[in-house]
Amino acid sequence: MQKTYRTAIAMLCGTFLTIVCCVTLAGVIMAAPQDSAGSGYHVVRKLPLGGEGRWDYLTVDPAARRIYVSRSTHVMVVDEDSGKVVGDIPGTKGVHGIALAPDLGKGYTSNGDAASVTIFDMKTLRTVSTVNVTGKNPDSILYDPATKRVFTFNGRSANATAIDATTEKVVGTIALGGKPETPVLDGKGNIFVNVESTNSLAEFDAKTLAVKHTYPLPGCKGPSGIAMDTATRRIFIGCSDSNVMAIVNADTGKVVAKPAIAEDTDASRFDPETHLAFASCENGLTIIHEDSPDKFSVVATVKTQDGARTMTLDPKTHHIFLVTADMKPAPPPTKQDPDPRRPIVPDTFVMYELAP
Repeated sequence: MQKTYRTAIAMLCGTFLTIVCCVTLAGVIMAAPQDSAGSGYHVVRKLPLGGEGRWDYLTVDPAARRIYVSRSTHVMVVDEDSGKVVGDIPGTKGVHGIALAPDLGKGYTSNGDAASVTIFDMKTLRTVSTVNVTGKNPDSILYDPATKRVFTFNGRSANATAIDATTEKVVGTIALGGKPETPVLDGKGNIFVNVESTNSLAEFDAKTLAVKHTYPLPGCKGPSGIAMDTATRRIFIGCSDSNVMAIVNADTGKVVAKPAIAEDTDASRFDPETHLAFASCENGLTIIHEDSPDKFSVVATVKTQDGARTMTLDPKTHHIFLVTADMKPAPPPTKQDPDPRRPIVPDTFVMYELAP
């Protein structure tokens, strides 16, 4: 009698454990796509680069396995495989961004303090020529292969300059109604650009240079980084002053979602293969999964070194690269400089590589 009773209890417990295990396993399986898509990102390398100058945009050349890093007066070129500095492009005073035209074999830098664009050979890294822009403080820069034009977005003159990349001549100026930040191509002949000072998104035709729309971005203060899923027509905008990523329907201009991100972002990227959007922030890299065109999930915020607010994505390897340096405390504010920047500790400039 006791043996039968024990056997029955054992069978019941076995059934119960089987149910629990199955339910748990089902939950793991259902959660796996989201988890493997985002939370697997981690730091795989910390590359000491050193050198002088602050930094802004990073640009990757997936074919040549090179990463271009702006450093105030020059552009540092890093080999993606070895992590070593393999070249330098001098004479880029106040450089912010780097655009690449692989079809032409040329690269372009936006030189904020010189109000110019430096054109260089992508193989030799030698300077080819310099073009003056039609605005003040060219900040971000973009190459459009469809029109073979280079566009600079000029922060202090609220406009953009269009340059014919084949003739290296200025072909037009686009008034944007405010301080432009980062642009993105939509693959249909249009360029979208954040307008930071008005918390809006401008759209203009890359060929005619006509502004087609200016959309307000409710709940998004300080739109900075931008990226796009051209398949779903969704634009990802990092809002540096409100710590959200505003996701916009490119056809209607409506904000469809505002997932929370880490503080003070300066760059956004989107990976069309993994459907992941990235926002590099002052204290971490936030990763968002595009579940559907109007549904998005924050899957991870990976801790990085403070100040790693700018990044680039290699679309072939899916690796993320960020840069920063150690900082000293900011000096006391003065009348001439009410918001002083924190000085950089010499020779502490580093690049972080994150992989899924």
